[in-house]
Amino acid sequence: MPLDTPHATPPALTDSFGRAVTYLRLSLTDRCDLRCTYCMAENMVFLPKRDLLSIEDLARLSDLFIRRGVRKLRLTGGEPLVRKGVMDLLADLSRHLTSGALDELTLTTNGTQLARYADELAKNGVRRVNVSLDTLDPARYRQITRLGTLDKVLTGLDAAHSAGLKIKLNAIASRGAFEHELDDMIRFAHGRGMDLTLIEEMPMGETGQNRADTLLPLDVLEASLANRWTLSPVAHSTGGPARYLRIAETGGRLGLISPMSCNFCALCNRVRLSATGRLYTCMGQEGSVDLRPALGAGEQALDALLRQAISAKPKGHDFDTRTVCRPSVKRFMSALGG
Repeated sequence: MPLDTPHATPPALTDSFGRAVTYLRLSLTDRCDLRCTYCMAENMVFLPKRDLLSIEDLARLSDLFIRRGVRKLRLTGGEPLVRKGVMDLLADLSRHLTSGALDELTLTTNGTQLARYADELAKNGVRRVNVSLDTLDPARYRQITRLGTLDKVLTGLDAAHSAGLKIKLNAIASRGAFEHELDDMIRFAHGRGMDLTLIEEMPMGETGQNRADTLLPLDVLEASLANRWTLSPVAHSTGGPARYLRIAETGGRLGLISPMSCNFCALCNRVRLSATGRLYTCMGQEGSVDLRPALGAGEQALDALLRQAISAKPKGHDFDTRTVCRPSVKRFMSALGG
């Protein structure tokens, strides 16, 4: 049943703290072809495919958000490129780029499928992608991902570059080997015109790993980097929580996302929609609202439910460095793409 045809543009989505919601992260699936140790358990039980929203319903809900002021839409997973029909969804959503209703359509990926899909992504309006890559060491990559092959991702990066996509690498900072590899990661990314963003590990889901052993505060890491590199703040924003530094020796940007050591919620402009239709207004809390039952009730009913959810958006997340050894939320990061 199609949504009601509106006669006027609905008011923008604003939470009770006056923050406008202009960014939607849309999860297409909880499935992934990797099993990264910080993201999911080794033996995952995924949702039955029948529980996932159809591609058509994902597009309809995206339309609903875009009509209410969302200007940036990011596809996530799990791994979004393993979802059947993902290119059909992108083709549908790209019309909002043409109309000017959407500023950016992008995605976060582990890179394993980029060699196959990079050209199609570019044809469907995607101009940049975030690629999760935590090491350049093949053995350690296999250890972190439990299933992956580094060469497959490197080939994907080459394909994305050839397709004209701007690439940003995301790396989860961790104590130990990562600290010794980071300089090479910086040279690799900046030498190929890619930004690199470092992210503190978040206590989401019981992955079988003790995060107390691996959590590396980024203020500590930044102080270490300053002993070897010339760092200066950059007034740059992509609408996310990262702050950026310029590295004089490479000319490239380094992003820092610090959910654990430095709460980044004050200007939060985003919400997350799961592949089953549950709307999460905060990554670091369990609360959600199920939009799926209202899909058949028309736009007015969906709008009321949506605004009720946005009004309850919390001021900030509940991550706590003192209890990092156990999850702050039971939900795995793969359920919403972080």
